[in-house]
Amino acid sequence: MSLKTVRYGELVPCKTAFIDAHTPGSDRKENFTIIGGGVSESPDQHVHITDAIGFNIGAAGQPPKCRNSLHSHRTAEVFFVLKGRWRFFWGRWGTAGEVVLEEGDIFNIPTGIFRGFENVGTDYGMIMAILGGDDAGGGVIWAPQVIEDATDHGLILSEQGKLYDSKKGEGLPEGVNPMPLLSDDELKDFPEPTPLEVVGGYVRRYHDMMALSGSGDPVKVIGETGIIRDKPGFEVEFVSANCASDASQTFATAVVLMPVKGHWKVSTDDGDEILAPGDTMLVPANTSHSVIPSMSGEAALYRVVGTNDPAGLTWTG
Repeated sequence: MSLKTVRYGELVPCKTAFIDAHTPGSDRKENFTIIGGGVSESPDQHVHITDAIGFNIGAAGQPPKCRNSLHSHRTAEVFFVLKGRWRFFWGRWGTAGEVVLEEGDIFNIPTGIFRGFENVGTDYGMIMAILGGDDAGGGVIWAPQVIEDATDHGLILSEQGKLYDSKKGEGLPEGVNPMPLLSDDELKDFPEPTPLEVVGGYVRRYHDMMALSGSGDPVKVIGETGIIRDKPGFEVEFVSANCASDASQTFATAVVLMPVKGHWKVSTDDGDEILAPGDTMLVPANTSHSVIPSMSGEAALYRVVGTNDPAGLTWTG
């Protein structure tokens, strides 16, 4: 199998991916599904690479002051900031805590909590996402007020997780029920961790990882022995110019390369390919390859490697 690359400039956005697509304050966001099926609720979503590799790669692009509404996932949701400045917030009403991330910072959001995010920068911003599991846990769980607000603006979500737009004359098909709102008892199962618990345990800063990579080895960011300890079905490594090697490597599972800074040369027996920030490359399992910066200067990328761990709740062992 050959390498598969999606270029940043060729990403195809979906502006109707989720139930809050008409809700003021969230109606200008764009969703990108890069590898795998993703969690989009819209039939308009374009999927760049359909391969099932045990996890999904996506992205969210938003102009300033645009937010993604409160939702939860049953499997991992990891973000790193590619462009801009982003505020992440969590809790039933989004008031339990918040953290602002800059370019290159990474956040492994604990499963089972409501979370949202907004672009607090001055220009269009982009965050890249890694979702656990081939089906990303079966879709998004929305806070009740998000579904209620969306209905007021013409969007209805079916119990199967499909969107219908009343502004286009669409309605639920006969025999199909709307997505039920979570009850008060069900909402009790969604914890509200403190900022210290979340930021201290699940956020890592770009400049800190750059310093750690000065040891000469890639930084295990997410994994059983990572600086964020979790087993979401994949591991994430931070590779910089400080620790990159031209030695070929082969992994038994699929590998995804996602540059943050600089330009990177990926070499296989078939030749070389250059990656830039925002590009995403899928390296099939058992493919010998090397990855090194192609130019002088600052360079860093995230490498995502599939594992045999099942996708599921955040691991706390």
